[in-house]
Formats: sequence, structure tokens, C-alpha cells
Amino acid sequence: MLEDKELKTGTTTLALLCRDSIVLAADKRATSGYLISHKKFDKIINITDNIAVTVAGTVSDVQLLAKYVKAELKLKLIRTEREITVKEAANLLSMMVYGNIRKLSLIPGISHFLVGGKDESGFYIYDLAPDGSIVDIDDYTSSGSGSVMVYGVLETLYKKNMSTEEGIKLAVKSINAAVQRDIASGNGINIVTITKEGVKRVLSKDIDTKIEV
Repeated sequence: MLEDKELKTGTTTLALLCRDSIVLAADKRATSGYLISHKKFDKIINITDNIAVTVAGTVSDVQLLAKYVKAELKLKLIRTEREITVKEAANLLSMMVYGNIRKLSLIPGISHFLVGGKDESGFYIYDLAPDGSIVDIDDYTSSGSGSVMVYGVLETLYKKNMSTEEGIKLAVKSINAAVQRDIASGNGINIVTITKEGVKRVLSKDIDTKIEV
């Protein structure tokens, strides 16, 4: 996860599908090259009461796109007077990502979103790559430089029809694996669940690395 001056995607986020919910998780470190520019950066953003996204990429781009899609979905709700489906939200955001990376800029707009949400037809996860492509995920996915470590844990321990509690524990193990080995990930973890009640933040924990003598 980066500030505007550097173009890298150092971060770790994940989304996994449980029996009756979705679990989203991310570390808290934002980097600018070799500098840790923020230690408590929130990489999970609510865009509706029932849909949230994890973000990776250039900070200014992901923040602006998240604000745009949140506003557009609110306007759509007012106009149509019906609940927005997760697929509609993901398609709208993917079009924004597609246009963002192709605009002429001195700072390339890298943005990678994992979209998780629920609507009347069920729970859904979509992976929105930086090129604007969109993939429907039926189990789990991860983004950022720490995803290599995360996938090792998820491939081994993920099970279909996990409970929400099991999903949260697996998310913690996965992010912890990335924090231990990926230099661009760290400083803590945020976890959000999406259940029939909507989006809920269930864990926010910092990692203290201060040395005292």
C-alpha cells in the first residue's frame, strides 16, 4: 500500500467466503518506497451498509475511487429505491478502475479492490484487478505483496462452509503469515465481517514493535 510518490502494491488483504458470511481482512502498514509512511492505515472501506472493499495500490487513487463509488451507489439507491446488488457495485467500481489506470498521469493509478457483500440473492466476493478486470470468487482471494504467504495458508486450511468464527481465525493466521515475512505488510490487522445484519468491524489490533530497555 503506497503513498503517491511510489508505485508499488505493498500490502496484504484477503476475502473469504464462509457458510453464512464473508470475512475481509487487511494489515495496517502503508509504505512509500522503503519508508513506513503510516502505521494505522485502514484498508477496508464500507461503500454501503452491506458491501465493503479492501484496497491496495496508490493511496490517493484507491481513496478517491472508493469515495466516487460510494457516492454513485447512494445516488442509485435514491433514484431506484431498491437495494444495490453486489454485482452492480462491483461492475461500477471495475469500470472506474479500468478508466483510472488508462488515464494519462505522471503517477500511474494502480488500484486493486476486493469487493465483498450481501444482497437478496446471497453473499458474493469479486476480485477487481488493477487493469479493471473482474472475477467472481467462490471461496477466497488475496491481494498485495503479502498474498503469496496468504495463499499458502488459505490453500492448506480453508474449508467450504466454514463458520464466521472459523473464518475470522483463518484470516488472522493468514495476515499473520504475511506480516512475519513481507516487509511491506505489518503494524496490525483489521477484520470486517459481512453477515445478514450487514457490515461489521470485528477486530482492529495493532502490533507494537517498539524496543524498550
